[in-house]
Amino acid sequence: MSAPLLSSAAATLARPRSIAPLLEVANLRIAFGRQEAVQGVSFTLHEGETLALVGESGSGKSLTALSTLDLLPDGAAISGGTIAFAGADLAGLAPAARRALRGGDIGMIFQEPMTSLNPVMTIGQQIIEALRQHQRLSRRAARTRALELLDLVRIADPHRRIEDYPHQLSGGMRQRVMIAMAVAAGPRLLIADEPTTALDVTIQAQVLELIDRLRRDLSMAVLLITHDLGVVGQWADRVVVMYAGRTVEEGDPAALFARPLHPYTQGLLAASPRLEDSHHYTSGPLVEIPGSIASASGQPGCAFAPRCPQAAAACRIAPPPLRQWAAGRQVACPRVLPEDLP
Repeated sequence: MSAPLLSSAAATLARPRSIAPLLEVANLRIAFGRQEAVQGVSFTLHEGETLALVGESGSGKSLTALSTLDLLPDGAAISGGTIAFAGADLAGLAPAARRALRGGDIGMIFQEPMTSLNPVMTIGQQIIEALRQHQRLSRRAARTRALELLDLVRIADPHRRIEDYPHQLSGGMRQRVMIAMAVAAGPRLLIADEPTTALDVTIQAQVLELIDRLRRDLSMAVLLITHDLGVVGQWADRVVVMYAGRTVEEGDPAALFARPLHPYTQGLLAASPRLEDSHHYTSGPLVEIPGSIASASGQPGCAFAPRCPQAAAACRIAPPPLRQWAAGRQVACPRVLPEDLP
């Protein structure tokens, strides 16, 4: 089976776009007991748009994404704020309605497909099960759709591969199966949590290109969680930089990379290989950010102050609010002044 740009499966799942935000997160707070791991995060996401959440491990980006699916780990709970999907407050939905969103209107690609796929079921059985649960298809119709989905994600010889078990596939192919399952019900929002972890550079590019093609074909919104700034620069429409559970900067990737405002964003860029127009990584030295994100625990002021080379006494008094710096740009740093406008 060949894989045209918009296969029959994609044509079935495609929809017209809405101009209203699909996902609205407002002042979201997530706590483990008395310890808040996410503190007042806000953003919007429209259909057909890719928004990247960027930050070190422990910054709260995965917790933020999991909260939209009601999949927070044991001990964690939303302690404040709202999450609205397609205009409906998720907290006001019945548990059954929230469960229906998972795998239905909201799909998710997890970090490690080998631990997310059932090792004792063929990939065909797993896709068929998802289709029958969310689309109420007969087993024969679900198998036909499963083959179309494998073709859609460009797995060669889907009639043979549909009978394979996860361990018989390469890492890149397992990730493609995860993508097929995530888009099986035609989600309006796709959450991709570090979707290229443990894949080599060539396969990473293929997986990200596939996600972007499906975003266009299906008019999906994509919430991309990553620590790779090269991925953000190539695939995201907007980026939210998170540190210690807070948003420290938000903006268009090109503008943000050209002129990072927050010292943490500046540190991330200095510590990351940069892709130039030639798509080759630069060979300049990388500069690490001193300290660790754990230093933010119990910090009364700016969480980044213990690691910040520009921190002043005022930075240790109260967390700085996220404020507008320019059109489409926000930053949470008292040292970025209005006269710094371009």
